[in-house]
Amino acid sequence: MQQEGGMAADPVERMAAAQRTYGEHGGVNGSIEVSTTFTVLDAKTLPDIFSGRKGPSAARGGCYLYGRSWSPSVQVLGRQLAAMEGTEAAYAVSSGMAAISSALLGLCDSGDHVVSSSLVYGGSYAYLADFLPRKCGIEATFVDITDLAAVAAAFTPRTKVLFCETVANPTLAVADLPALARLAHERGAALVVDNTFMPLAVSPARWGADVVVHSLTKFVSGASDIIAGAVCGSAAFIEQLMSLHTGPLMLHGPTMDPKTASELTLRLPHLALRMAEHSRRAAAMAGMLQGLGAEVTYPGLASHPQHAVLQRLLNPGYGCGGLIGINMGSPPAAEALMERLQNKHGGWLMAVSLGYFDTLMSLSSASTSSELRDDHRAAIPAGYVRMSCGITGSLEQRLAQLREAYSFVTACRGVAPYRATKVQRAPNGVMVELLSWPSAGPHEDGEAAAAAAADELVGAPAAAALAAAAGADAGCRMVLGPRGSGGGWQAPALPHGRGESQPASSFTAALSGTRGCEPGTSSEGEVDRAGEGTGSPSPRAAGAAGKSRLSAGVDAAGRPVKVRRLDADTHIVYTPLA
Repeated sequence: MQQEGGMAADPVERMAAAQRTYGEHGGVNGSIEVSTTFTVLDAKTLPDIFSGRKGPSAARGGCYLYGRSWSPSVQVLGRQLAAMEGTEAAYAVSSGMAAISSALLGLCDSGDHVVSSSLVYGGSYAYLADFLPRKCGIEATFVDITDLAAVAAAFTPRTKVLFCETVANPTLAVADLPALARLAHERGAALVVDNTFMPLAVSPARWGADVVVHSLTKFVSGASDIIAGAVCGSAAFIEQLMSLHTGPLMLHGPTMDPKTASELTLRLPHLALRMAEHSRRAAAMAGMLQGLGAEVTYPGLASHPQHAVLQRLLNPGYGCGGLIGINMGSPPAAEALMERLQNKHGGWLMAVSLGYFDTLMSLSSASTSSELRDDHRAAIPAGYVRMSCGITGSLEQRLAQLREAYSFVTACRGVAPYRATKVQRAPNGVMVELLSWPSAGPHEDGEAAAAAAADELVGAPAAAALAAAAGADAGCRMVLGPRGSGGGWQAPALPHGRGESQPASSFTAALSGTRGCEPGTSSEGEVDRAGEGTGSPSPRAAGAAGKSRLSAGVDAAGRPVKVRRLDADTHIVYTPLA
């Protein structure tokens, strides 16, 4: 697979063909150069470096000066990133925002103008809308990047940059990169593309982008343990960014630690495998949700408005990206979906960022897009959940969990009848709330019971949906004693979702009905083989794990609650919300 000039079109092939650096003593991995300053053998070399006659390239003597400018270890990573993006050069920096800000300041001077997509990462938006005008005298106009006529109309004689994301954060709108490149170049501007969402899958430089930026924190890192970014472009542009007089990389100092550069270099060889799997799972989840009638956004779906655009841009073999969007209709419904997935099932995390090995979920309009002006944020539904689809667990397991949570939330129209709260007695006797989630109540583990409860709680039309949701749940079975058993004790009101603790004495009466009998045995002597019923990452006690029974009572507010005993110290409290 070749492209013009003989360079391989496939990014993995380009990376394999790039210069390989081995360790100092023959190690298969490159050595890490941690020095902040570098010596010279000839006193006249230092003036030559400062004048630009000498530098780190072989053509200029291979001379290094100081870690804030060129670093050998960071340059090794830069060569790999340049190969990945198909650009002449690249340099890694301390964060994605450092990459974006350095690229824009390298292309613009005070008085210049930027045309930007109106739907970009909130930090990028704030930098363009607030920071640059106020601090640097650089103005920005925001447009719908999919409306080429609007993009063209936004240019002025002062416009130096057209800025967009390959796939928009968070709406997943796809930029028509060849068309945008033509618009920019015809007007003497540079096209800068943030390719954080689509490494390997799309090569923006191939379609006319002059500069490609990345947050390496995301898919390239893959573990949410490194903050890093990169600027990819022509060799002359990267050199310009390192100018001792006007270079943003040199003078603002967004330096990457050499050890971080080495770590990222070692993660690049398996990026292709990870991206393909992220994409495979995102496609499966989007397809399943669409089949359930969800309002789901994924550029790999034929229903996506820019599906055909993305198909033209893709490098074969890496899929259509690892992110999907689900419009749940309202923030409470979106929050219920996320809490049930994270706290009941586990392996799903309510957190910003993306590209992690577990699935990350966030309510975009209230988090990473909150910096947008109201008129631009209005394009993001208030109940829109952005999901960065992870690669842990089996796909079948994750699909079942997502199906269960989505079906549950839609069946009760986003308003759960119960709140389930898992509490555990700490070694010091204090009862600690571990986590909580929206629930159909203690009966939701049985298909028939859930169907009956659905009739009672949300009406007959929702019964089948709730029953299907409960059927997909691998929760525990419990023994239900006679109605009213365990009554008479008082349970404290639980501070849901805040991980707070209560004195052991305040729980003693509440939980007394679940103590004094063998695990899994009710006061009537009934025995049940049960599973814990939650895939949450909370502690599990030994011995009696997998056993449960149900007791009833009222909380401090006088509401009837039921408590399921998992073991001597761990319980789930079901509090009615209506």
